[in-house]
Amino acid sequence: MKQRLLFLALALVWLSTDVVASEVQHPDPVKLENPISVSYLKSKLRKSTPRLILTPAIEKNLKAKLKSDPIVKNYYAAMKLNAAAIMKEPLLSREVIGRRLLATSREMLYRMNILAMIYRLEKDATVLKRIDDELKAVCNFSDWNPSHYLDVAEMAMAVAIALDWTGNALPASTIELAKNALIEKGIKPSFTGSEPSWVNGTNNWNQVCNGGMIAAAIAVAEKDPELSAKTIRRALDGMPYSLAAYGPDGVYPEGATYWGYGTSFSVYTSSLLQSAFGTDFGISKYPAFIESANFRLLSVAPTGWFYNFADCGDRSGRAGDITLAWFAQQTGNPLYLERDKFMQSPEDLGKLSRLAGGGLVWLAQFSAKASTELPLAWKGEGENPIVIFRGGQNDPRKFYFGGKGGKGTVNHGNMDAGSFIFELDGVRWSVDPGNQSYHEIERTGFDLWRSCQDCQRWLLLTKNNYGHSTITVNDALHVNDGFASLVNFRDGEKPEATFDLGPVFGGKLDGITRRFVKENGHSILIEDKFKVNDSTKSVTWQLITTADIEITKGGAILRQDGKQLKLENLTHPEITVSVISLDPPPMELDRKIDNLKRVEIRLPAYLLKSGETVLRVRLAGGN
Repeated sequence: MKQRLLFLALALVWLSTDVVASEVQHPDPVKLENPISVSYLKSKLRKSTPRLILTPAIEKNLKAKLKSDPIVKNYYAAMKLNAAAIMKEPLLSREVIGRRLLATSREMLYRMNILAMIYRLEKDATVLKRIDDELKAVCNFSDWNPSHYLDVAEMAMAVAIALDWTGNALPASTIELAKNALIEKGIKPSFTGSEPSWVNGTNNWNQVCNGGMIAAAIAVAEKDPELSAKTIRRALDGMPYSLAAYGPDGVYPEGATYWGYGTSFSVYTSSLLQSAFGTDFGISKYPAFIESANFRLLSVAPTGWFYNFADCGDRSGRAGDITLAWFAQQTGNPLYLERDKFMQSPEDLGKLSRLAGGGLVWLAQFSAKASTELPLAWKGEGENPIVIFRGGQNDPRKFYFGGKGGKGTVNHGNMDAGSFIFELDGVRWSVDPGNQSYHEIERTGFDLWRSCQDCQRWLLLTKNNYGHSTITVNDALHVNDGFASLVNFRDGEKPEATFDLGPVFGGKLDGITRRFVKENGHSILIEDKFKVNDSTKSVTWQLITTADIEITKGGAILRQDGKQLKLENLTHPEITVSVISLDPPPMELDRKIDNLKRVEIRLPAYLLKSGETVLRVRLAGGN
């Protein structure tokens, strides 16, 4: 109710900006090699096409693998089905949705990855004609929407790939049109006025935009070598700011689906630089970058749902992750090659990744070496530290737990420090509300992207602490930039992890830690230790769930999908839990999740000790 009243009290005059949620200053990261100059381009850049992802040697290997490798053959068969579907679609038009042309740019990148690769391998004149028509359509757009530069970057990548993979087969007039568009609508708008924030940004914008500009610059290197060199040099200087975010253990701060977005463009960029120059200038060797593949795999729970913290999506896709295929190719580790997914029937693979052409190359380049196993207890520190406890591949109870620290002002961050998700017996008992449509929120004038303490982002249940399984003090929002660090992690038979949540609550407490312990294969213990002060009015323990709740003495029974879980308040059994329905959610703009509710254990001031108070709660399935 407090959230609803606050929302109604705000005047509907909010500005929609393109500021990413992070407002944090970051130290300079480890630099990439950067010898780029006009003379370097002229001496080192491969002289003929293909040179983006493909080279003649790589192409020869790909053609051989199409005859011998079942995964490559199957994926290519799916690409041909995708190509047939594309050929039936109308040409793209400049359709801006809200402030984004992004859907059109992404569709163009998808079409060119599919069609240009099919043409490269089969030299089908009908496919070439379609590529020609697609290029003329988008290159004659008035612009590629530079006010939202992701749109420009993905479109530029698409046009560059189409030019490169078709070689000189396109009409000379189309090649000239496309190169001019890459210069005038792709690269030059990024050099007008002050330097764009994405150049040295710490999030996926950096990876996508710098990658798109590198591809465009290589495509026009002979036409405008000065602009090309300047663009690539700027990108190589800027990319480490986003790559550093993977450190020290591979956690992508924006969550698993944004790992897929940002990382896919980094590996695509690495691959095209390697083919064009014979080096990726250190991208593939960047600290913790390769290790991030483990984070991506560990983020998928037994139900197929992601550990969906930050602005992460809900579920892992049915098709194999083509970005992971690059990690398999780089390491030779079969763990990263989702063979079963890639070997579904071509029809079941559905619409492929918009980077599918590059993915086909990585699948063909894979050569198996030693396989590794994912750990059953894992920690990843950095800007958004997390821990994951698992039961393993053959665990009959399908135990999965994810807990986190971090802060709200991390890129795409939420006020979810101290939160956790928990699965057992194929049921997600503690849920994260996940992400929701940006456009549907932005179209109302809601300011989604700024992250100051009083910013509107924190009114949304998916973004604030009221919608996460964490602690709330005095019914107040978390401190937006208070960082909850991982202060202890122990592996073994009973793995555990402790986060210091003190900074998240400012002066409302004199300190608080949250400890997670996997007691056995069917229970998790959450232990909170905190010291109150004169500012402390109440402490509320929260569990966000879609289960049905039966309140019992000392806790509750949760039931869902024919399974049940017991919630036990071990230290304060005299307190009756309360259940707050979040279906419907507090605000009209909130994401609606069927049967969502918040289970609360509320400790008012008169129950809080002057020294340290301990609250232990166990979540346990039946033996």
